[in-house]
Amino acid sequence: MAKTPPKKKEAKPKPTKQEAPQEKEGFRGIVRIAGKDIRGNVTLRNALFHVRGIGHSLAQSVSNIVASETGIAPEMQVGDLSDSQIAQIDAILFSLQQHGLPKFLLNRRSDKQDGTDRHVIMNDLLFAVREDIEGEKKLYTWKGFRHSYGQKVRGQRTRNTGRTGMAVGVLRKAVLAQAAAAKAEAAPAKGGGAPAPAAKPGEKAPTAAPAPAAKPAAEKK
Repeated sequence: MAKTPPKKKEAKPKPTKQEAPQEKEGFRGIVRIAGKDIRGNVTLRNALFHVRGIGHSLAQSVSNIVASETGIAPEMQVGDLSDSQIAQIDAILFSLQQHGLPKFLLNRRSDKQDGTDRHVIMNDLLFAVREDIEGEKKLYTWKGFRHSYGQKVRGQRTRNTGRTGMAVGVLRKAVLAQAAAAKAEAAPAKGGGAPAPAAKPGEKAPTAAPAPAAKPAAEKK
């Protein structure tokens, strides 16, 4: 029987380039919320993740607060927000403790300075953390001791991670090299002869002087 020729594969049509969506009138590509530049096509709920000091759980609560107080939907793109709406959102973000959030969502509970519960974000959060670390160092607590030496603070293991000094393998090689050099220096001294001077570049190495021949022993009479 004659073999049927294999069917030719049909060429797939090449995908056409998708046209970029046209931007709306008044839509902004970059929006600054709480001192952070955010792309305009990001929704308000997801934009809150970009703010330092706001996590997943807090972003859900804050977006609901913004929706109830300003009428801005959490699914609204931040590029469509007006300047007045952004100012309202910033005012809420910098005073979260005044909008009925539960205490466990705040990051500065019973603050050391005034004993109040508050929530700090962005540069205020960085400054507060730096001040806490410096206070621990001055009190010379265990946390401050670990911070001073650049070690882990929360009880993590440091046997095989978190090394900040010279590695053990590098230190062992240096010790072995020093021992070999000391052994090489001690070898000529043990033989009794002084080591030959090193030859200068371009000169022949000096040859050692031949040892004097031993005198024959006197014959017995």
